[in-house]
Amino acid sequence: RSYSSPESEGQLLNSFVQYFGDSLGRKIKRMPLIEETVLPGDSLLTLPVVIIGNGPSGICLSYLLSGYRPYLSPEAIHPNPILHTKLEEARHLSIVDQDLEYLSEGLEGRSSNPVAVLFDTLLHPDADFGYDYPPVLHWKLEQHNYIPHLVLGKGPPGGAWHSMEGSMLTISFGDWMELPGLSFKEWAASKRRNIKSDRVTPEEIACYYKHYVKVMGLQKNFRDNVYITSVSRLYRGKDEEDRGQLNEDISTQHLEMEDGQKSLIKRNWEVRGYQRATDGSHVPFCLFAENVALATGTFDCPGRLQVEGEDFPFVLHSMSDFGAAISKGKLRGKADPVLIVGAGLTAADAVLCAYNNNIPVIHVFRRRVTDTSLIFKQLPKKLYPEYHKVYHMMCTQSHTVDSNLHSAYTSFPEHNVLSFKPEMKCVLQSASGLKKIVKFSVALVLIGSHPNLFFLKDQGHSIGHHSNQPITCKGNPIEIDPYTYECTKEANLFALGPLVGDNFVRFLKGGALGIARCLAIRQKKKHELIESGDGGGDGVP
Repeated sequence: RSYSSPESEGQLLNSFVQYFGDSLGRKIKRMPLIEETVLPGDSLLTLPVVIIGNGPSGICLSYLLSGYRPYLSPEAIHPNPILHTKLEEARHLSIVDQDLEYLSEGLEGRSSNPVAVLFDTLLHPDADFGYDYPPVLHWKLEQHNYIPHLVLGKGPPGGAWHSMEGSMLTISFGDWMELPGLSFKEWAASKRRNIKSDRVTPEEIACYYKHYVKVMGLQKNFRDNVYITSVSRLYRGKDEEDRGQLNEDISTQHLEMEDGQKSLIKRNWEVRGYQRATDGSHVPFCLFAENVALATGTFDCPGRLQVEGEDFPFVLHSMSDFGAAISKGKLRGKADPVLIVGAGLTAADAVLCAYNNNIPVIHVFRRRVTDTSLIFKQLPKKLYPEYHKVYHMMCTQSHTVDSNLHSAYTSFPEHNVLSFKPEMKCVLQSASGLKKIVKFSVALVLIGSHPNLFFLKDQGHSIGHHSNQPITCKGNPIEIDPYTYECTKEANLFALGPLVGDNFVRFLKGGALGIARCLAIRQKKKHELIESGDGGGDGVP
C-alpha cells in the first residue's frame, strides 16, 4: 500500500505498528536476502521514510518529521545583523519553509556543511566566541506537517551514547549536546541531577536522549533491538508502470538492463533485518520505504592497526572492554603495564582510567607531541584540565634510548606498532627505524572508528566522495547535497551526522533540518499532484 494523503497518516502508523509488531514475519519470513529484485506481487506496506540509527541524529530527524517547526521568537534578536535581517523577512514562516541556502550564505563555523552552521547559530548564537546566548527560535507542533516514519535502532534511543564509558566527561558542554525543544539544564534540574560543571557524562546524555523521545511523544516512531541486514533498491519494468506516476525528481529513475532490451525504473527501498525478541530469538522483517535516512554514526567498527597478532584476546579495541576488564579485577596486581595505542581523546580517556586505577601505562602514538593537529592543542586548559594533564605527561614522560620506563606512565611519540606477540609482547618501531620490544598485561588500540554500512550494496563504497573506498568520517564522508543532505550518487537516500562529517551533536541537527525541508517539499508536491488528478502514490502496489 502507498500512503500519500494526510488523512491516512494515522491509519498508516497504526497499521504499520501492527504489521511490525504482531504479524511481523508471517507474510515474508524466509524470504532470501537480495541486493536487487523485481517487485513482488504481494502487497506490503510502504513507508514514506525509514531512519536507520536512533542516536541524536535519528532522534532529531524524527522530531522534525513529527511536525515540530522552528520559528523566530518574537523578542529574539540574532547577534549577526545580516542573518537577523534575513530572518525578519520571513518571520511568519518556519525555518523549515525558508530557503536554507539563502539563510546560510556567508556564515562561518566549525562544520563544512552550511545548514549545520546555520542551525547551530540559531540554536547557540556565537557559541564559538564563548557567549551563552539563548536560542532565537521557538517551536510549534504542527500536526499537518507530520510525515510517517520509523526509526530503527539496535538499542534504546540515544544510540552509541548508551555504550560509552559512563564516568568520563564529554568534550562538549551539556548545552551543546541537547536537542531542540528541551533544555539539558532544565531536564537535569527536573531530575534533581547535580551537574557540577558545564561538561557532563555520557551516562547523563544517554538518559537525556531516552527521556527526550518520551517527553516529545516520539515513541510511536521508534523500534529498539532492530538489526538491519539489507537495504536495497527495487526495480520494475517500465511497461508495468502506471501512467499517472510522479515525475523523476520526486521518485523514479529510469535504467537500462544490461542486454539493453528492457527499461527498468528504480523504485522504492527494500529494508530487511530482524528484531531481537525478549527471549533472544530473531524475528525477521521486510518493509518498503520511499526514502531512507542513514543516521548510524561511526562507532560500529573500531579502527584497526592491521598488524600481526592484533586478533589475540588480550588486544582490545574499545573503552567498554577495557572498563569491563578493570571492573572484573583482571588487571589487579599485574606487574606489566597496559599498552595504549592512539593520540585522540578516547586514548586519553583510557590513560586517565588506567592512571586513576593505579595501573601503569605505556602510551604509543605516531605523531610528534608538538604536532599542531593533536586534539589537545585545540582544547582550552581551563575547561579541559584532565586532557591537558595527559598531554603534559605525553610531552614530559617520554621514553628515550638510554632511559628506563617511568613507573606510572611512559609515552612513545613517533612510534608505530609492528606486531603483537603471543607472550604478550609488542614490537615497536621509531621514526628512525629503531625497534623495541615492550611487555604488557593488556593492549588497547584506540585509533578511531568507522561506520559499518555492510547492509548497503558494496558496503556503501559507491556513495562517498571517493568512490570505491570505505566511508569514513574525516577522509571519505558520504557525498551529499549541502542543503538537502540527499546522497548525490543515490536519489532518495539521505545521510546526516558523522557519516557526512558532523561529529558534534550541535552540528548534526542541521542535517535533520535539511532533510526535513527536502521531504516536506516533496510531500507537498505529491499531494498537489494527487489532488489535481495528475499523479498517484509512489508506493508498492
